[in-house]
Amino acid sequence: MSNQEIKRSFSQKHPALAVVIIEVLLLLSVTAAGAYATIKQLSYTSPVLISFIPIAMVLILYFSLKKKWGYYGFRSLASISKDRLIDYAPLLAVLVIVALKGFRPIGASELLFYLFFTLLVGFVEESIYRGMILNILLPKGVKAAVITSSLLFSITHVLNALSGQSAIQTVLQIVYALLIGGALALLMVRNRNILPLILFHFLHNLIQFVSNDNSDAYLGYDIAILALLALYCILLTLKLKKTAASPPAEHSFN
Repeated sequence: MSNQEIKRSFSQKHPALAVVIIEVLLLLSVTAAGAYATIKQLSYTSPVLISFIPIAMVLILYFSLKKKWGYYGFRSLASISKDRLIDYAPLLAVLVIVALKGFRPIGASELLFYLFFTLLVGFVEESIYRGMILNILLPKGVKAAVITSSLLFSITHVLNALSGQSAIQTVLQIVYALLIGGALALLMVRNRNILPLILFHFLHNLIQFVSNDNSDAYLGYDIAILALLALYCILLTLKLKKTAASPPAEHSFN
């Protein structure tokens, strides 16, 4: 057995199994936290806090001890070339559309809580889906990595179906998560920087928390965002294919 084979990590030897383990552990953690919060009659944000705070600590410890920050995309924003900054313009458009719903009155303490909460969610979910899972699967091809990481990201949002919202809202949320996951995964492959994705995830969730209720009155906004995200994914896919056709390319889109 060669030294190269000996040094291969578990995720490199068994990428599919490693991804399954990560996803199952995450779902079990959130589900267990949800059950505890229900029994104790805690607030609706409690399951995420109970599960994500320990997960965030583990991620920070793992990235630090293994010196994986750069490997998982935690690089300076300056590493993104100026000509590729335009790649993120549609994300700004999504934020603007979400903000058009308007904002509800909110106190300073509540705002501070949502700042912490949404930053926590953005860091954990991006680190897991666009950091770890995407990178584990990239050797299998960009297409497989992007689709799988996006599907798993949307699956975690199926849990929202248990929160009492309408079936239409649940389906929209799953598709919404799938398209956002796809766009962010494609951006990660293209620019290898996770910081803009965490920032977008953070701002997107924050705006949603402090905006008016997502009732059927705003269904048109959601549909507009879905259409924009679908076109965005197509555009990013075409850009990746064009880049892959011109060497050097880190990964082929297959």
